[in-house]
Amino acid sequence: MALFQANLVRAKLEDAHPGLVVELVIVTTAGDLRRDVPISAFGGNGLFVNEVEIAVLEHRADVAVHSAKDLPSGAPPAGMVLACVPDRTDARDALCGSTLNQLALGATIASGSARRCALLAAHRPDLRFVDLRGNIATRLAQIPTGGAVVVAMAALRRLDLTERADQILDPEIVLPQVGQGAIALRCREEDAGTAEMLGRIDDVDAHQCVLAERAFLARLGGGCDAPVGAHATVPTREAPTREVHGTDETRHDEITLDGVVAAPDGSAVVRRRMSGRDPEELGRRLADEIAADGVGGVLVGAVQGQ
Repeated sequence: MALFQANLVRAKLEDAHPGLVVELVIVTTAGDLRRDVPISAFGGNGLFVNEVEIAVLEHRADVAVHSAKDLPSGAPPAGMVLACVPDRTDARDALCGSTLNQLALGATIASGSARRCALLAAHRPDLRFVDLRGNIATRLAQIPTGGAVVVAMAALRRLDLTERADQILDPEIVLPQVGQGAIALRCREEDAGTAEMLGRIDDVDAHQCVLAERAFLARLGGGCDAPVGAHATVPTREAPTREVHGTDETRHDEITLDGVVAAPDGSAVVRRRMSGRDPEELGRRLADEIAADGVGGVLVGAVQGQ
C-alpha cells in the first residue's frame, strides 16, 4: 500500500510538472518489520512515520509520503511541514468475509484497530474480536471462520480489490479514522521549492478536512490507535478546486465535522457533529464539546491514558 501511494504521488507530480522525474526512496519502518506485534504495543503513534521523516530531514529524500491516518496527532517534527493532501478517496471501512447482518451470534472479527472494534462492539455486543496486522493480502487471507476482517475501503479501491468488500460500513455505525482515505505529504519547512511543487497537486477540500480531523484528535490527546474517529466533509462542487493550500486564493467553505469517542469495549459511545469555517478551530471546539460531556469526559480520560 505504501509503495502504491508513493507511485500515485509520483504520477501526480510528473503530470503536474512536465519534464519532472521523481525517484522513489524506499524506507522500511519498525511497523513493517514487526507485524507480529500489536500496534498498541509500539505506542501506536509514529509506527510507520518516523524513519520516513528522518530520511527527508537528512536530505536523503525531499517528500515523505504517508497515509494521513498513520500520522501522530501533534504538530509535525521540527523542520517538517504538512505541505499537501492530494484528492482523497473513500474514507469508510469495509467488512470482508461477511456482512454485519449475516454474522452469527458470537462471530469473530479480526482487526488491529481499537476504534473499529469498539464501534462494532457498540453495534453488536455479541461479537468477539481478535488482533490482526499485516498488509491487505495478509489480512484477507486470515478471515476467521464464520467471521470477517475490517479493512479500509480506500486500500481496497487503490489496490483494485473492491470486490472483496462484503459490506461498506455506514459511518453512522463505524465513523472513519482521522485522515483515513487521505495521503499526507510532508517536506522540509525551508524547502520552498518542493512545497510549491506539491502545492500543484494539493486538494484544498481534502487538506482542510484532514486539518479539522487532526485538530480534533490532537485536542483529545489520543493517537492513531485510540478508540476515536472523525470525518470532515465540505459541500460538493461540480468542479473541485485544487489550489495551493494556505494562499489567499484558498476557499474556506463551511466544514462539517463528525467526531466520536468510545469506551474500548463499546459499552459507551459519545458522538457529536459541528460545522465551521476554520478547520483547526472546528476540530478543537468539537473535541472540547465531547470532553465537556459527563460520559465523554470519562472516555477522553481513557483515551489519554489517565
